[in-house]
Amino acid sequence: MSPIDDEERRLRVGPPADHAAGLEAVRLSLTNAVRQMGVRKTVRNLRPLNQHDGVDCMSCAWPDPAGHRHTAEFCENGAKAVSWEGTRATVGPEFFATHAIADLAARTDHWLEKQGRLTHPMVRREGGTHYEPISWDDAFALIGAHFRRLTDPNQAVFYTSGRASNEAAFVYQLFARALGTNNLPDCSNMCHESTGTALMRTIGVGKGSVTLDDLHQADLIVVSGQNPGTNHPRMLTALEIAKRDGAKILAINPLPEAGLLRFDNPQTARGLAGRGTGLADRLLRVRSNGDLALWQAIGSLLLARGVADREFIDSSTVGFAAWAEHVAAVDRAAVLAATGLDWAEIEAAADMLASSRRIVHCWAMGITQHRNAVATIKEFVNVALLQGMIGKPGAGLCPVRGHSNVQGDRSMGIWEKPPAAFLDRLRDEFGFEPPREHGVDAADAVRAFRDGRAKVFVALGGNFVAAMSDTEVTAAAMRGAELTVQISTKLNRSHLEAGRTALILPTLGRTERDHTGGRVQRITVEDSMSAVHASRGRSEPAGPLLRSEVDIVCGIAAAALGDRHGIPWAGFAADYTRIRERIGRVVPGCDDYADRVDGGGFTMPHPPRDSRTFPTREGKAVFTVSPLEVLTVPEGRLVLQTLRSHDQFNTTIYGLDDRYRGVRSGRRVVFISAADLAELGFADGDLVDLVSEWRDGERRAERFRLIEYDTPKGCVAAYYPETNPLVPLDSQAEESGTPTSKWVIVRLERRGGR
Repeated sequence: MSPIDDEERRLRVGPPADHAAGLEAVRLSLTNAVRQMGVRKTVRNLRPLNQHDGVDCMSCAWPDPAGHRHTAEFCENGAKAVSWEGTRATVGPEFFATHAIADLAARTDHWLEKQGRLTHPMVRREGGTHYEPISWDDAFALIGAHFRRLTDPNQAVFYTSGRASNEAAFVYQLFARALGTNNLPDCSNMCHESTGTALMRTIGVGKGSVTLDDLHQADLIVVSGQNPGTNHPRMLTALEIAKRDGAKILAINPLPEAGLLRFDNPQTARGLAGRGTGLADRLLRVRSNGDLALWQAIGSLLLARGVADREFIDSSTVGFAAWAEHVAAVDRAAVLAATGLDWAEIEAAADMLASSRRIVHCWAMGITQHRNAVATIKEFVNVALLQGMIGKPGAGLCPVRGHSNVQGDRSMGIWEKPPAAFLDRLRDEFGFEPPREHGVDAADAVRAFRDGRAKVFVALGGNFVAAMSDTEVTAAAMRGAELTVQISTKLNRSHLEAGRTALILPTLGRTERDHTGGRVQRITVEDSMSAVHASRGRSEPAGPLLRSEVDIVCGIAAAALGDRHGIPWAGFAADYTRIRERIGRVVPGCDDYADRVDGGGFTMPHPPRDSRTFPTREGKAVFTVSPLEVLTVPEGRLVLQTLRSHDQFNTTIYGLDDRYRGVRSGRRVVFISAADLAELGFADGDLVDLVSEWRDGERRAERFRLIEYDTPKGCVAAYYPETNPLVPLDSQAEESGTPTSKWVIVRLERRGGR
């Protein structure tokens, strides 16, 4: 029986939950942690998590409170991430000798990562069927030889996961640019690239403009296209605090998510008693991709209600007249068709904004992964500018980042389109001329390997093959590489769909003690609200051969570049303080970086937030005009959005349950409305194949079970990475290039059985 067959046999479906967290979350977190790590290691790893001078959680990038912190300053999913990393199970040479790569490729992603921590450097040589052990020295020599054979630096691609520390990210981008390329795609290309693109154009900074205190002080918090109960659970505490102080919450999402209905905070007596806090005052169940039309309608209604902050608009913005003229003429029929809402619902939402003095706009992947995602985020900005909701307490823009240091990596220079000023400072500090030509993003990296233009792929963490859209195309492209190098903690799909020569280099986890260079090292990260702080692991490493990410990157760089440009790779690896000193002289806003980190951390500057100044080319915030689109699908087709289950983080599958949606022991499910089931002639529980349709042909994902669910007619949802094969590589957001994982046109084909 295949893993998929077994999953189908065990899958059970029950009613979705109407609340998040509570005693069940505490019990499951601790039970799982003790089972994987044991009692002593559970205490050692969880007690310092997100504490001052502690370990920064490797899960989401939600900020830590500045003052008092709970003894257990972590959420259920943070505990899962720590347990996943701290597991006692290990994967060494004996495992790889037993399992051929073809055998491993037939396993599910959940099974692969469940085997345990990687402990030895491994190599699959060209033509080989198994990974074999290799020494660190030989691994570096092999990599260096491949780099020296390149005839063009742009034949190398350097991918980065959001897990990497600031120190690792800085030396990684330094290595790439010293080699001569800006080929630095990262996981942000797949998620919040649309956010950065929109915010850079409109307010001049590609980051959110709020602090945690702003959420606590808000009168209204708008949560669009986001499920904090699963993806950012600690955000629920901030929402609870705001509600306690009188704030209202407007949730906009195709699916009613448990975490936005009620929160039973396990850190409070009320939450433990099951009374909890009701969160969303209003839920708009908008159709997928209806957000742009919705916010243009809300802008029109706010204009009609006369709530414009004219003093702010006149002094700090440009483009208002053109935008106001555009939304004043919004087509009501088009709005209703795009959103699937009643006009009365939209008016009620506009009333909530009109009556609020301090508003925070939050959003995540449900917004960023559409063809018109950048335009939609610009519309959030338009409405915020209209009401003067940037640069004052309790108000602002809050894109919620999904991985612990994805924002810090970008600050450190992990970007295929680096600003000229950053490259100038890099040149002045290290004495070489960095490349100025833009590099490839994630999608273009796949095209480069597919077309034979790239030869070497290095991944600093992550699971690129599973995370990227169009899985089969991505996997085939990676198999065509001459060399792939994966710096990893656990086995994943990218190790199996790898280059002709492939290396797995095992690295320390965030919770493990880093004793590189004979000294206790620490690393730094930047959270979703621009706060920079240190992190230091306490636990014994999973194996004696593990090296830190910084040490591995510096070892590869030294092997590839030698003493070119005089960069002290060995010195950087021996003492991360030397890296932080260079960060302070290169990265804008990081002056005296090492000293400020030693002093407890700091918040990166943000001119729109700090002084209501906007570093755009106009010198002011920019209202923008975007056409209102109503995306339609052919008859008999549906719009699929991919999403996470409650038992996963990005492509990492912790378990096979999604208790908030009522799913147990399985993942191959499709959430579909009762109306669509009836119209298409299916029944709850039927087995189907999902077939996506694109201009270059069809893509198929097999054997999914239909689950009747409260979702708008015409819209279905299913988990990724299982459905990533359905997202065409060339289906990308305009301007940002983000995969359109929330707008995939599919049809359902019946399979036998129920």
